[in-house]
Amino acid sequence: MTDMTYTEPRQTGHTAGTHPRTRTPDLHLDLDLHSRRGRSDQLAAALRRAIEAGRLLPGTRLPSTRSAATDLGVARGTVVSAYHHLIAEGYLETARGSGTRVLPSMTKPPRHKPEPVRERNPWRYDFRPGAPDMTLFPRTAWVKATQRVLQTTPAEALGYGDPRGRPELRWALADYLGRSRGVVTHPDRIVICHGFTQALGLIASVLAENGVDAMSVEDPGYPHFRDVVRLAGLNTHAVEVDADGLRPEGLRGRAAVVTPIHQYPLGVPLSAERRKALVSWAEAADAVIVEDDYDGEFQYGPQKVGALQAAAPHRVIYAGTTSKTLAPGIRLAWLVVPPDWVERITNAKRVADHHSTALTQMIVADLLLSGAYDQHIRNCRDQYRMRREQLGEVLAAVAPAAWLMSENRGLHASILWSPDGPAEREVLQAARAESLALAGLGSYWGSPGGHPPGLVIGYATPPRHAYAETLNALARVLDRHFR
Repeated sequence: MTDMTYTEPRQTGHTAGTHPRTRTPDLHLDLDLHSRRGRSDQLAAALRRAIEAGRLLPGTRLPSTRSAATDLGVARGTVVSAYHHLIAEGYLETARGSGTRVLPSMTKPPRHKPEPVRERNPWRYDFRPGAPDMTLFPRTAWVKATQRVLQTTPAEALGYGDPRGRPELRWALADYLGRSRGVVTHPDRIVICHGFTQALGLIASVLAENGVDAMSVEDPGYPHFRDVVRLAGLNTHAVEVDADGLRPEGLRGRAAVVTPIHQYPLGVPLSAERRKALVSWAEAADAVIVEDDYDGEFQYGPQKVGALQAAAPHRVIYAGTTSKTLAPGIRLAWLVVPPDWVERITNAKRVADHHSTALTQMIVADLLLSGAYDQHIRNCRDQYRMRREQLGEVLAAVAPAAWLMSENRGLHASILWSPDGPAEREVLQAARAESLALAGLGSYWGSPGGHPPGLVIGYATPPRHAYAETLNALARVLDRHFR
């Protein structure tokens, strides 16, 4: 071993990938400080084991010798000596301004070959449904709202809060939902959740606790929601959907989850006649209706359809979300529940996770109260309306034998064609050859039997700059099979 003098590197500088004020990590090492063996040797051996085992990863910055000595309860010279040995052995390195770090070359590969890291989106073009254009996220408005919230939020708001959510957001939502969606409610009847998945899980668990054993779901419908309901202990009963929406005569049990404004995935609205029949069923069966209004803000015609909830506030649990209006990563949704459901849902939320993140709630409340949320919705609505029109034009030009089931609303459209046409799997294979991500209608059916082939096109998904190219890729795929 070559003799060398260890000099404490400066750790106050800022290098790429590190924050200038980030404190170096504590060391959690197994040391026997009462052993006769030298403490420096023990420390060096423990660090060597941690590096070879992969617990201290390549590039990990170690604490300064002064900090490590204080944390471990040893003399600083002990740490200096241990670091000195490991630098000489090639386990550690020092660099001015970046501290003492683990060398990449000294970490042993894991025994099992790790799974390859997959790209977040390996597709060149993406028309998968279920997401908005994230490049439209109102970053400037969000930053301003965040600044206002941080400047004015009382300290108590950062503690454990009401399981129903922050009062600022519940009051803002009561106002917004009443004027924009026609929802009849009061802040005391609103419960904030981490997305619709959690909301549906809470509802299903309450139903199961109260003796309900099955929930009716739309067919076709989102498979994940069927899984959520079943996980809570309920059976699911598939109810057919046609051009007028869900067929109420097929309902069973004492609960149903529906998407009446823009059915997912077909995109059709629930007709006025069937709305009445659905409510009548709930009254006769003493049942509850879960209304998933996931993209109800995006209606492009002159007449907007309000929420079903207003027709029967005592029977309908209304669910809304920011996943389609802002971004899925915000993880915020809300339930508007009938009076006799408030305590049950609140208790279920308390058991699940006590409450949702307070700062995010207050930021969204600020966006609602300032009008920034409404402005963002209007901007997105203009973008998505144009995309929907362009999709219809392309379909008419290259696939006249197919048709759009969807109304002029929402973030996706379904394309269907005759069983005499190309097989759905053939179209999806052609899309893969174009590096175009598409969803086939076949994966949404919950009942066996023959179903028409089709695609579910998420025209809101591509970023603005990529929409034209994504549409061209779809046109090439459809032209290949329908012309």
